[in-house]
This record gives sequence, structure tokens and C-alpha cells, in this order.
Amino acid sequence: MTAIRICVLAPVATDAFNARLLESIAPVIPPDVEVEVRNITQGHNCIENRADWLQNGYPVVELAKALEQEGFHGIWLSDFDMCGVEAAREVIDIPIIGGFPTSAFSALALSGRFSIITVLQSTLAMQREHVLTYGLQDSFASIKAIDCPVDQLDNLDIVIGKAFQAALEAIRNDGAQSLLLGCTGFVGVAAKVSALLEEALQTYVPVIDPNQAGFSFLVSLVRMKVRPSRLCYSKA
Repeated sequence: MTAIRICVLAPVATDAFNARLLESIAPVIPPDVEVEVRNITQGHNCIENRADWLQNGYPVVELAKALEQEGFHGIWLSDFDMCGVEAAREVIDIPIIGGFPTSAFSALALSGRFSIITVLQSTLAMQREHVLTYGLQDSFASIKAIDCPVDQLDNLDIVIGKAFQAALEAIRNDGAQSLLLGCTGFVGVAAKVSALLEEALQTYVPVIDPNQAGFSFLVSLVRMKVRPSRLCYSKA
């Protein structure tokens, strides 16, 4: 049986996060799926605002074309804000998936109202726009920033503590019933925050890891042999 080849495309010009990205999806990689991580070679080392997102977008498109030619069956774009995803769909005939929609619809399969826990104030407006783009205003409770740069998200004790407090506020003050982690750099955070919430509230609240949600959904699209619609994404 031929293995499914999936590329985790990190849309940053550094491999500093690659090991942690593989760690994040390890629990959901099926035995018949081969995974490689690739990075763009031009652009910023992290995406923390619209300018970073725009500059890194076209290198994503170029790399996506190369990955299709190498024989990959699908691309998990490890970015909650989907850097370059829409444009890449216009030039490749394999599925490419980013973080927000898969996380949001996973949350809405488990609850009626979600909040986003994100990294910095600079990402708040950009991520609110995702909610509008996907028509999820009625299901959106709030968005909270923990004021932690992407390159410091490996300080797990601090990150988990801040994310837990933000999640409690979103639940108690905004009516959130589930939480999305609004950055793929939140590795090893979701399950621990969910456990802390259950201990504090004496009830279960799902916390969605964007890497696991996005990667798992991508694999299902590859298995179904579907790809970007040419009624939506005209082939460039």
C-alpha cells in the first residue's frame, strides 16, 4: 500500500520550530502517513502581524508548487492565520489547509460558542476578520491575547498559566463553551489547559490544538481524493 505523503509547511524563514511542530502532531499521525517539515527561505522568522503575513505569503505559494511537484499528497500549512493558503490553492491541485477554519469548525462540532486564545495584541484584529470571513459571528464569544511572542511559546509553565487565565475569563465573562488556541506555536498546551479548566470548573471544556485539528482534517481530504474547487480558485 502506497504511503500518504504529507508536508507540514511552516511559513517562516527558520527551522527553529520544526521539531515542536512534529511533536504537536505526533499523536494524530496515522501509520500509513509519512510526514516531512519544510520552511520558506525568504521572509520573517515568525508571523505576528499583517506585514509579516503578507511578506511570507508568496514564498508559501512558490514552495507549495514545488511540494506538489515532489509528489506530496497534501500540505498542512502550520499557521492559524493561513498565510498564503488561498493563493496557493490557485496554483496547486492538492489540498492545502491552514489553522483557523479547521480549529473553529472542530470547536463548533463540540459546542455552540467559542473563544480564541492568541499570542499578541497585534493579532487580534486579523483573527477577528477570520470570524467574519467564515460567517461565524453568532458563534464567536471573544478573543484574548496572552501577550507572549511566538518565539517564547516554549516556556510552557508561563504560557499554560496565561492561557488558562484567559480561558477562564472567556468562559466566565463571555460565554465561551470551547477554546481555540490561535497560534500553531501553542504546542503541548491544549490538553493541559483543558485539564486545568475541568479542575477549576468541575466540567469538561474542549481546547482545540490547531496543529492536530488541521493536520487530521487534511489527511481526511487526501483520503477522500478531493482538491481545491476550480469554481472558487481559478487555476493560475
